[in-house]
Amino acid sequence: MAATIEDITEFLAKVPLFKELSDRHLRRIAKRIRERDYEADEVIVEQGQAGIGLYIMVRGEAIVKRQLLDGTEREVDRLHRTDFFGELSLLDEAPRTASVIAAENVKCLALLKLDFLEELDREPEMAIEMLKEMARRYRRMMARI
Repeated sequence: MAATIEDITEFLAKVPLFKELSDRHLRRIAKRIRERDYEADEVIVEQGQAGIGLYIMVRGEAIVKRQLLDGTEREVDRLHRTDFFGELSLLDEAPRTASVIAAENVKCLALLKLDFLEELDREPEMAIEMLKEMARRYRRMMARI
């Protein structure tokens, strides 16, 4: 059964990327969200491919893998409820930096880049809070390397 706008708004408020946004901003984004289901072992996004948007984990577990220059593959993260990935594709045209594979059946919410950019045109202040969280996430990741 598809989630309502109210359900999605409430869920987005728990996602680190969106937690500082106003209820009005969350509702605007919730109206743009698409639900996506993936089976275990299904590739959600593939390293090197064009990114078309952001994904937010609703249910299940996914594995983030990166292929290194020597051809080996390395698991770099595991994603669960309220984790998000693909946020860089909202900002640039570069290919995906890692693959994300469903470890079990997964439900995600997807926000396409074009929808996101249209909302930012209308509500540019949303970007400031979201970029702060992206910076915090980047710093955490760099601290682990």
